[in-house]
Amino acid sequence: MADASDTPRLDDWRAALTPPQGDRLGALTATARVLRSARLVSLDLAAIEALAQRWASAPWPASTATLAALHDPGAPEHAPNWVLLLDALNFCFWGEPGKPRWRVAWRGESHDGYDALAAALSRAVEDGVPVWDADWLADLEAETLERILRPEPDAPMIPLFAERLTDAREVGRILRDRYDGLFANVVEDAEYDAVSLALALEREFSSFADVAMWEGQPVPFLKRAQICVADLRAITGGASVGAIRGIEKLTAFADYKLPQLLRRFGVIVYAPELAATVDSYTLIPAGSAPEVEIRAATLWAVELLRRALERRGQRHSAAEIDYRLWSESQTKAPDERPYHRTRTIYY
Repeated sequence: MADASDTPRLDDWRAALTPPQGDRLGALTATARVLRSARLVSLDLAAIEALAQRWASAPWPASTATLAALHDPGAPEHAPNWVLLLDALNFCFWGEPGKPRWRVAWRGESHDGYDALAAALSRAVEDGVPVWDADWLADLEAETLERILRPEPDAPMIPLFAERLTDAREVGRILRDRYDGLFANVVEDAEYDAVSLALALEREFSSFADVAMWEGQPVPFLKRAQICVADLRAITGGASVGAIRGIEKLTAFADYKLPQLLRRFGVIVYAPELAATVDSYTLIPAGSAPEVEIRAATLWAVELLRRALERRGQRHSAAEIDYRLWSESQTKAPDERPYHRTRTIYY
């Protein structure tokens, strides 16, 4: 456990933005640069310390994941390709305010959001659709994807359908043309290293190249690339192709639900004009200063929370903290304020 001298000054949050040595992913280094000049978003170190203390005062909860039942790629050898397709399509599920969301029915239950996507792909496997086959994906027709993602009666189709069709075809084409149809070969080329695999996804698949620009410099968030690495390890139980090392080197997965919850906890603070924009459901363009600042703050809020927990004798990866926050964000709070609205394929 670190001593008191390691505790950051609570009145100087920017000074706490010290990227780890050997930041091969580059996300924390780049987002620290963003936040040092941020105008609309800040972090509250006292709130981070308070949350860390609250979490550290009780045992870390056992996983409450109910997702295992939704992850059904069929045969184990199909799991890597299934996971890659899952996370190629894993973005932007929210509907317009006051309107119904895309929902999927499977095995007598109704699902929305990410759960609906996992259920839809598992349902397709159950129906005998080879969603794991690279050749099949490369020539995927719109009507076929519409059937796979078919919503419940009276629910709308999933947002950004055309973009999802493009991304699914890209998965098939790149696997077919460069990797003998197997995502497992991408993993092998990355030598089962988490950071190398995330960077390979960014390099090989344009839909995973989640890199913003800030003052002329790239800012890699790589949300879906990183979550794909973590999902592959989790869904395979860390065995065989999922025996990926270095998960602790990944950052949080910068989406729209985490900053919503972190804002409620007082960890992320919006300037009044940004708060008004978010709370009025006004769209924030992808790559704009407000959006990049929000996502940068999300990565660093989780990183500083990870460090605060470590000072209290609890070691948890950013991915573990991300999952705990995401799980808590699925329960609506009475005082809940909106999440920021950005239409993008990256989260």
